[in-house]
Amino acid sequence: MTTKDIYNLAVALGVKADLRGNERVKKYLARTKDQYDKLNKDKQAEFDLEKLFNPYSDTRVLVDNGKPQIKKIMSGIDIGGSELLLADKLGDIDLVIGHHPLGVALADLHDVMHLQAQILADYGVPINIAESVIKPRIAEVSRGISPVNHSRVGDMARVLKLDLMCTHTIADNLGAKFLVDLIKKNAKRLETVGDLLTLLKTIPEYKEAMKIKAGPRLFAGHEDHSCGKIAVTEFTGGTSGSKDIYEKMAQAGIGTIIGMHMSEEHRKEAEKYHLNVVIAGHMASDSLGMNLFLDQVEKRGVKVIPVSGLIRIKRK
Repeated sequence: MTTKDIYNLAVALGVKADLRGNERVKKYLARTKDQYDKLNKDKQAEFDLEKLFNPYSDTRVLVDNGKPQIKKIMSGIDIGGSELLLADKLGDIDLVIGHHPLGVALADLHDVMHLQAQILADYGVPINIAESVIKPRIAEVSRGISPVNHSRVGDMARVLKLDLMCTHTIADNLGAKFLVDLIKKNAKRLETVGDLLTLLKTIPEYKEAMKIKAGPRLFAGHEDHSCGKIAVTEFTGGTSGSKDIYEKMAQAGIGTIIGMHMSEEHRKEAEKYHLNVVIAGHMASDSLGMNLFLDQVEKRGVKVIPVSGLIRIKRK
């Protein structure tokens, strides 16, 4: 496999696992193509052409040296200069893959947040309300990211002649789909929030995270509370959505939210509307999605070296 092959595989896996469903993703890409076609030549020259086939702005190849074959990858949740120096010291790393976005993928992180509205709509929140609530938050995230030194890590990778990519929402999609399927399979025995926590702790990544005090925790509600409708709504879609959505989620009949992480401000708002909040754990949740992706890479003959918080669990 080449770096481009691995990138294409990542996008394909992300689309297949997308909670919106393949048809909606195809329609989204078709709308993007239509918008591009209607631009004048100057605007087309500024357009990110990757968006015509990759619906995830936070998943990108940042450095590709055109290596004919990728034999060994170093992968971690956060990649910085220290990880690149380690890869260089090891001497036989062909490609470094981070989970959290870097470079242009970080600069455009906000653009992927639109998918949160459709996921919320599928759980019963009216789409017009979901879109209206998420829009100001998308603008806020865009402004917050704008002053960041996006190119720093990529520049270092170029000097070291290391290929570099990041796989953010595609991995989060895989993790979210895994949890949605697991919850559906065990729906009859998930009566209380405690039952849900017990189920999460059977997942190997979360079981390992428990050993380092970073596993699933209850942020709002009580273990003996009924789950009600369980929503995996804070697991994919770039970053945390708007705190104003919790009232609408409660009105839509959602009883329990599963997320990776949650700010105190968001937690208080969820608690205000009597929602149970189960936070599965950030690094463990990111590891779950990355593992499902990296398993597919390894099946194609590429070795993976885990670093930087990646709890590497291999599945058959």
